[in-house]
Amino acid sequence: MPTKSPFDVADGALGQLVERLTIAHHRRRLRHVGWMPASDPMSGGWAVGDPPPRPSNAVAVLIDGAEAFRAMAVAIADARSHVHLTGWHVTPDFALTRDANPTVLRRLLVEAAARVPVRVLVWAGAPLPILRPWRRDVRKVRDQLAGESRVQCVLDARERPMHCHHEKTIVIDDRVAFVGGIDLTNLDGDRWDTQDHPSRGAKGWHDVAARISGPAVQDVAENFAMRWQAIAGETLPPVASTPAAGDVELQVVRTVPDGMYPQLPRGDFRILESYLRALRAAQRVIYLENQFLWSPEILAVLRAKLANPPTPDFRLVLLLPAKPDTGGDDTRGQLGTLVQADGDGGRLLACTLYAIGGEKDWPVYLHAKVGIVDDAWMTIGSANLNEHSLFNDTEMNLVTHDPRLAQQTRLRLWAEHLQRPVSEVAGDPADVIERLWKPIAQEQAERRKRGERATHRLTMLPGVSRRSGLLLGPLQGLVLDA
Repeated sequence: MPTKSPFDVADGALGQLVERLTIAHHRRRLRHVGWMPASDPMSGGWAVGDPPPRPSNAVAVLIDGAEAFRAMAVAIADARSHVHLTGWHVTPDFALTRDANPTVLRRLLVEAAARVPVRVLVWAGAPLPILRPWRRDVRKVRDQLAGESRVQCVLDARERPMHCHHEKTIVIDDRVAFVGGIDLTNLDGDRWDTQDHPSRGAKGWHDVAARISGPAVQDVAENFAMRWQAIAGETLPPVASTPAAGDVELQVVRTVPDGMYPQLPRGDFRILESYLRALRAAQRVIYLENQFLWSPEILAVLRAKLANPPTPDFRLVLLLPAKPDTGGDDTRGQLGTLVQADGDGGRLLACTLYAIGGEKDWPVYLHAKVGIVDDAWMTIGSANLNEHSLFNDTEMNLVTHDPRLAQQTRLRLWAEHLQRPVSEVAGDPADVIERLWKPIAQEQAERRKRGERATHRLTMLPGVSRRSGLLLGPLQGLVLDA
């Protein structure tokens, strides 16, 4: 191992100090509002408290925009009672389908509102023009959506400073709900993309959502009703219980900052708790798709797993964007600590995707928020692995311990990213990582270094090393959550 320079030693030491301070700050905050179990939960199991796990749900995992948006459009068009939508941002003229007769969001909602109540709750935008979207831009969106139609669009400005409302949900008739990471917008990038991720003259977009029916829909619906009552002042009718629809047990978990809504003064931090429980229990494979990775609580568990692997064939696979909108240096810094913890173990693999085949290769923006552990635990939702999503933004995730659904979803994702049929990515995950993931990603990284065109969309995440700015990740977290 090369000798570290004094700068590297100081950088790492300061990073560790700031990380300890950040974790201590988070623990004090959670202790103050009675949420200590979220920061130091037991290994494994469900998050404690309400809403509890609900049995008898049906779950369809929707991978990438073409599949997800079509399912959403069909469900909204079939609404018979109401449509309730939350989001970080929406684009009224966003095309949910891209066929000969595209389904445009505004037209779809206006048509639905002619027969049933349609309520849309979006973040009010940044109060100062240092983040996007700005408040004046979101007000224009509200006016475009509502206008002279019956669509009700309300802007939620109860954000913590420098933070936002980030959950993305749709509830139709209290019988079907969509929960995931995908926004109905083209702000900062067109979310519509296919699983082939063809080169389209702009960055591609990878995202994941889930369509659910069954008892867990009630929890998504009640969360909307809580926020709507606090912001719009309208108390919605009690949410009807949803009958059994399948055989999947689901838990709806949230991040709601303390002091945000009068109905939930202590907040809710069970996305953090769910991740910590699952990661601490991991034995064989942790697979994470995320936009960011600089939560000190999450990184501490991942480093411990790499430094002291629970089994000889333990693997950690990360799929992250090559150039995230913000926090890129922070993620690289924290990845540097993972590289150090792994040493020469070869257990860590950090990758990204490019859309190839056109005049140039375009990055595929990894916006999905998916975690799968040992094919025994899975989460899909809106939460990134940073302080924003785990402590300060409103977020919603689904969690299941269903082995069949977790494995099926992992295989579908791996088949897409490795450009192989599901049958070729099945089998022992560690073997697939060594036989397919690593050779493909490493070969493509070498081609890029030589200035050659890529032949595969998967490649190693650039800029990751033992010396990758180890102070930046913890410092970003401390500053933003202070």
